[in-house]
Amino acid sequence: MVEAIQDAGVVVTGAGGGIGAALARRFAAAGARVVVNDLDAVKAGAVADEIGGTAVPGDASTIVAEARDALGGTVDIYCANAGVGSGGSEAAPEQVWELAWDVNVMAHVRAANELLPAWLERGSGRFVSTVSAAGLLTMIGAAPYSVTKHGAYAFAEWLSLTYRHRGLKVHAICPQGVRTDMLAGTGSAGDLVLRPGAIEPEAVADALFTGIEEDRFLILPHPEVAEYYQARAATPDRWLTNMNHLQQKWEADGR
Repeated sequence: MVEAIQDAGVVVTGAGGGIGAALARRFAAAGARVVVNDLDAVKAGAVADEIGGTAVPGDASTIVAEARDALGGTVDIYCANAGVGSGGSEAAPEQVWELAWDVNVMAHVRAANELLPAWLERGSGRFVSTVSAAGLLTMIGAAPYSVTKHGAYAFAEWLSLTYRHRGLKVHAICPQGVRTDMLAGTGSAGDLVLRPGAIEPEAVADALFTGIEEDRFLILPHPEVAEYYQARAATPDRWLTNMNHLQQKWEADGR
């Protein structure tokens, strides 16, 4: 695993803080050359300066070419980490749904579209998708987030099954609560479901590195998510009923 990362050209989007910053620090500590991307140029620059990386601020959908140039022409590992935690129901404004689709799904699609030709030609490349346990399960009070994270997971899964025989490695990171600004913005639903078991961003980076070493697609920083995922698949009506009880508790607590 060390050999796969030492001197690798790594791009981490949404790396001005939270999980992205933890990933950038961990890759740099392992000897990688890291491009730090974030919409906030100041935050991207601060993390890049800290780790000896290169800041490439801007929309994650548009920076692949610039990041590739900053790494000397080759991206070895791309971490599609940037995301938006859009709450709301089916009644959320269409702009909220559009932003969630654009950042949580289409940014991954656009990056893969730019990266895959070179990766498939040389027979190697690694795509890391920060999804969420919501992409395997769901999240109360957050329809745009839950639906688009399902999409992000589905795209990562599709990439893996389609190109693994051609040297593409794909990892889908699916944590529950992580102590970041995004968790702070989930309000009472996050307080009920996510905050009690929340972990630090560094634990997510640790889980990814273990998954890379073990060559695993699905990365679960909260191991209990595997049990929830199995229950959802095996007894969907029971699982939905249990989730509905959680929804009712949230409503009774005043949302």
